[in-house]
Amino acid sequence: MKKIILAVIAFAALGSWLTTRAHAQAPQASDGSIERKTPADVGRGLRMMMLTTPPAKLGEKPTRDFPRIYGILMDLPVGDQTATVFSTSTGAASLYTTSSFGIIGGEGHTTVKSAAKKFVRAADQFFDASSPTAEYPYPEADRVRFYFLTFGGVRVIDTDLASINSGASVYAGLFELGQDVLTDLRLVTEKRQ
Repeated sequence: MKKIILAVIAFAALGSWLTTRAHAQAPQASDGSIERKTPADVGRGLRMMMLTTPPAKLGEKPTRDFPRIYGILMDLPVGDQTATVFSTSTGAASLYTTSSFGIIGGEGHTTVKSAAKKFVRAADQFFDASSPTAEYPYPEADRVRFYFLTFGGVRVIDTDLASINSGASVYAGLFELGQDVLTDLRLVTEKRQ
């Protein structure tokens, strides 16, 4: 839990920078006016886009290394907010939040790319423990939710945070790999500052 808190505190410090950047890049509405989305709206939208876009539309196809799962989203509670760590088999990695900060585009960094691929690869061992889903709510405050992006649809695992923090959960190692992605994203973001 300490690792989560430290990573999120570091990301919170980037909040004003990301808020300014999100407003500066606001898209135009169909009537030509500028849409004013908050960074939290952008994060929620990106999360939902990843959960609902078919793999073929993303150019994803099964490979020898990634035969069933091509991406993973890990939703975890951080105080009153939720952070989503997103990774794909190509090494793409992002952080979306229900707050005013986030990071996209981590695949340009070797450490992030490697961590993202490890996270997705590890998810495959839990494929049979996951359940198909077409609904994507955030987890409750004391829960962690893993969404597996598979070639046959989205699958989900919902588990309690306490058992992960104690190391008793069978998903503790998967959670730790998600934390590695988060840490590497934080480190490359700090270097850009």
